[in-house]
Amino acid sequence: MNIYVLMKRTFDTEEKISIAAGKINEDGAEFIINPYDEYAIEEAIQVRDAKGGEVTVISVGTEEAEKQLRTALAMGADKAVLINTEDDVEGGDQFTTAKILAEYLKDKDADLIIGGNVAIDGGTGQVGPRVAELLNIPYVTTITKLEIDGKNVTVTRDVEGDSEIIETSLPLLVTAQQGLNEPRYPSLPGIMKAKKKPLEELELDDLDLEEDDVEAKTKTIEIYLPPKKEAGRVLAGDLNDQVKELVQLLHTEAKVV
Repeated sequence: MNIYVLMKRTFDTEEKISIAAGKINEDGAEFIINPYDEYAIEEAIQVRDAKGGEVTVISVGTEEAEKQLRTALAMGADKAVLINTEDDVEGGDQFTTAKILAEYLKDKDADLIIGGNVAIDGGTGQVGPRVAELLNIPYVTTITKLEIDGKNVTVTRDVEGDSEIIETSLPLLVTAQQGLNEPRYPSLPGIMKAKKKPLEELELDDLDLEEDDVEAKTKTIEIYLPPKKEAGRVLAGDLNDQVKELVQLLHTEAKVV
């Protein structure tokens, strides 16, 4: 099977993120593979091991994403592709990323494309479905189980606390939800092998794309951190007095009654 994984380099949300001049300050920030994309990589490897074929991981971004691509190779992917947009794209959005990915994939005869359900930095969940639409192939989002029998595919997807089973066929794009699998950690032999695995770097010119072809459809107006939570208040005194004070606070400060 010809399997492709869509991977994004994201901030490590366990690290403290700061804002400078209306932008996220990247100095000293830790970057990781988007956690939902880890499920996608793991599922791709498992499908390849069961059905045969090859796993290629693709990322759109700057050369810094090479580290995360090497990690994906160390997990067990066969190849990696970095589409470097550092010099060509400024202020790209989900349309930009999907357009670039679809242009790369359009002649690759992919049987299965897997991405993360969402990226933890943006959380839009748009890129996977957009790529599928541009490639004119079916897609299923938020999957928690994937079964392939020849060209036939049975997918279980998460739907707000419940699940539904969908039958479809290859070629197919799916996006991975938590619970699909347990991503493996790169082993030492895997890390050593990853150094010799192919990592191809492309630019827009290599895809016959111009900057106008991938111009963003949206614009980020402002980035800001959520307000700090105020400390809670403990009411004291007689129970009746506490109830009266609580009602007054809900009315005057919380403004909910």
